[in-house]
Amino acid sequence: MSKEWIKYPLNLIVHPFNGYWDLKYDRSQKLNLIIAFAVVFLLAVTNILSSQYSGFLVNLFNPNEMNSFMEIMYVVVPVLFWCVANWSLTTLLDGEGKFVEIFTSTCFALIPLVVINFPWIWLSNVISLQETTFYYFSNSVAVIWFIFLLFVANMTVHQFTPSKTIGIIILTVLAMGFMAFIGLLFFSLVQQIIAFISVIYQELVMRN
Repeated sequence: MSKEWIKYPLNLIVHPFNGYWDLKYDRSQKLNLIIAFAVVFLLAVTNILSSQYSGFLVNLFNPNEMNSFMEIMYVVVPVLFWCVANWSLTTLLDGEGKFVEIFTSTCFALIPLVVINFPWIWLSNVISLQETTFYYFSNSVAVIWFIFLLFVANMTVHQFTPSKTIGIIILTVLAMGFMAFIGLLFFSLVQQIIAFISVIYQELVMRN
C-alpha cells in the first residue's frame, strides 16, 4: 500500500489524462483523500522550510519573522476557496464532479510544487548568483505544470470541453477573489463590533 501512495501520484503528474480518469472512476475515494491531505501537508511543510532555510540569494523573507501558522494558511485557504468556488460554479453549469473529487484532484495537481521546490530549498544554499536562474526557472516549471494539471483535472472530473474548462477556471478565480473580499469584509466588521463593545465596557467600568 505504501508503494501505491507514492507510485500513483507520481504516475498521475506524468500521465494526467489517464491518472485523473482513474482517480474519478477506478480508485478508492478514501485512499485518494488520504493522499490529498498528505500532499497539502507536504506543501505546507515545503513552504515553511523554504521560508526558513532557503539560501539568502533567493529567500525574500526574513526567517526571524516567519510565521508557521500563516504559511499553512497560505496553502489551506486557497485550496479550500478554489474547491468551494469551483464546486459552486460547476454545480450550476452541469459539472459532473463531486466536491470530494474536486478537492482530491486539486490536491494532486499540487504535487509538482512539492517535488520540484523541495530539493531547491537545500540546493539554493550552494548555488551562485548566476545559478539562481535555474532556481527561478524550476519554480516557473512547477507553477506551469501545476496549472496544466489543474486544467486536466477540471476537464476530466467535470467532463467539460477544453474551452468550457478554461472559462470555468477563469470564473473560479474571480469567485475566489469575491470570496476573499467578503471574508475580509466580514472580519473587518467583527473587529469593529469587538472594538465597539470594548469601548462600551470601558466606559461602564470607568463610570462605576
